[in-house]
Amino acid sequence: MQLAEFYRSHKYCGYCGHTMHPSKTEWAMLCSHCRERYYPQIAPCIIVAIRRDDSILLAQHTRHRNGIHTVLAGFVEVGETLEQAVAREVMEESGIKVKNLRYVTSQPWPFPQSLMTAFMADYDSGEIVIDQKELLEANWYRYDDLPLLPPPGTVARRLIEDTVAMCRADAE
Repeated sequence: MQLAEFYRSHKYCGYCGHTMHPSKTEWAMLCSHCRERYYPQIAPCIIVAIRRDDSILLAQHTRHRNGIHTVLAGFVEVGETLEQAVAREVMEESGIKVKNLRYVTSQPWPFPQSLMTAFMADYDSGEIVIDQKELLEANWYRYDDLPLLPPPGTVARRLIEDTVAMCRADAE
């Protein structure tokens, strides 16, 4: 899907305006006129599950008004590390600070050509103050009393399930 969109949106060279064609040896578009070569762009994103004792921070985003609650996520800005992006996004969206950041996995996400980099973190400090442009609500949910979650197979669901498993193991 990402490649189809790349090929659709790169029919003409951004440098000279001539028609481009797909490379036969790599995922790229080539300009026969000026020899420019274009590769699919990937937008790096972070997604993070935050744990506080036996609870996980879940939020309902303004763009998903279907009742699904999920973990926090956002785009990495130019010049920013993944770790800095986690700290900034969490602070911007929820008003809290995190610590003990741990890489979990990654997942390509087609809209908009993103690579989700997944982390787990522990609550450090602060009270929840949501960014109302991004979130409808955010709350701490005990591991055995969760709201509607993202579907299985998503990196968000994996982060939630991993956090719940850690909380459950610590409670036993």
